[in-house]
Amino acid sequence: MSAAPGEPGLGPPVGARFFCTAGRGLEPFLMREVQARLAATQVEYISGKVFFSTSSDLNMLKKLKSAERLFLLIKKQLPFTVSSVSKGKIFSEIQRLINDDPGNWLNVISIWKNLLELNTENEKLPQRDTNPLKRKVGENETVVAKKSKTEQTQKIEENRECQVGKQREEETLEQREPVATREELPEAASENDVGEAVETHPQGHLTFRVSCRCSGTVGKAVTAQEVGRVIGIALMRQFGWKADLRDPNLEVFIHLNDIYSVVGIPVLRVPLASRAYIKTAGLRSTIAWAMASLAEIKAGAFVLDPMCGLGTILLEAAKEWPDVFYVGADASDSQLLGACDNVKAAGLEDKIELLQLSVLELPLPSESVDIIISDIPFGKKFKLAKDIKRILQEMERVLHARGTIVLLLSENHYRCLNDREESSLPVNSKGSHTDEPGPEKCLNPEESINVPETASSSQGASNQEYFRKMSPFGSLVPEECYKVSLGKTEAFMCKYRKAHSSGP
Repeated sequence: MSAAPGEPGLGPPVGARFFCTAGRGLEPFLMREVQARLAATQVEYISGKVFFSTSSDLNMLKKLKSAERLFLLIKKQLPFTVSSVSKGKIFSEIQRLINDDPGNWLNVISIWKNLLELNTENEKLPQRDTNPLKRKVGENETVVAKKSKTEQTQKIEENRECQVGKQREEETLEQREPVATREELPEAASENDVGEAVETHPQGHLTFRVSCRCSGTVGKAVTAQEVGRVIGIALMRQFGWKADLRDPNLEVFIHLNDIYSVVGIPVLRVPLASRAYIKTAGLRSTIAWAMASLAEIKAGAFVLDPMCGLGTILLEAAKEWPDVFYVGADASDSQLLGACDNVKAAGLEDKIELLQLSVLELPLPSESVDIIISDIPFGKKFKLAKDIKRILQEMERVLHARGTIVLLLSENHYRCLNDREESSLPVNSKGSHTDEPGPEKCLNPEESINVPETASSSQGASNQEYFRKMSPFGSLVPEECYKVSLGKTEAFMCKYRKAHSSGP
């Protein structure tokens, strides 16, 4: 993550507060990324969300790779008390999210408008001397205007629906965009369209829509539709905005549960996790990027994915660390064809070479590879449990001494490798074997959470230490392990280091 923070003067005011949603288990990666890429301060987390302050511009914010969606933060507070309280009292408390501090709402709306307007201006600047008709055609490269439904929009939608195999996930409660009904979702629109619409609408004439998510005891007491209605009425009365469920200028996001209450504004219409350069999605892009970042790729390295599937890990790695030689291999014709299409669509033919071969018989000299990153397939159609140790032995053979392996493993594969019972599996601080942080710790705005090397709590650190002390497999010594969510299933992202030469 070598990118520098955004240039001063092009972004929001210093101290502008954002949050990103993240897959469970990826919060430590996102916390480190916003600090390194955005020079973010006041970085803190709650399950599925990372909060931070930055003055970076929208172009830099768009470069976040481990985040799902990006929001401007309006309010974050402790959860509502709903036991022994009437529904009317709850609604009154919810209205206070707007009525107690309208000035803050207007300030955040102003920051949001400035972000989009600056982004629109910066995209137009290099094109001012060109034919205006041609410029109009080329304005939106990643997201297409609502009026012209082109193939790019279809590709974005395919990317969302194409999470196949084990990544065929229904997005977790923390990740998905919560709306009352799917029919209420607007058509995809570009950030340019939104920015231009905002320029012509003073704050009193903004149109808006409320998206709600209620869970825990709050979700049992009130519905998302009821909360959305209460918030909507309060916004219309307070600011004179007009509700528009189909094509609003502005969306207001509310998430209420037993740990926190969060209100924010989505900055972009399309999630950060939807990569324009991936033609056919396989493994979730955020997971693939996190695996590559865990491998600590350096310029000039030889990186191998011996079970590359559709090549998502290689694509994410090559986009972020281009001065590297990447090789992807797979035994499946169909997977390699998909990977080849992805590599061509991303323009990475000169960075990634694809081969058809078995991971059990790699045609590579011993100790010839610097880094191996691989998503080990699992599920009913993949019978790899009995071969998992042989697979790792072959990876160990071709890996340099002091080289790194990063694997995504099912719980079954992980137990096979480490001969441990499920109850003793080490996990990071987001796993089901550890406690969630208390709301007081998560929601203290005065307290920044420093991101430790491998986890974000003392419990997580002790689990990582336990993982390191486990018996090494051959010359491979375990270094880090994170339990991550793949939607309906869980997996382990594990890093191993080859401690010494494995001999002839």
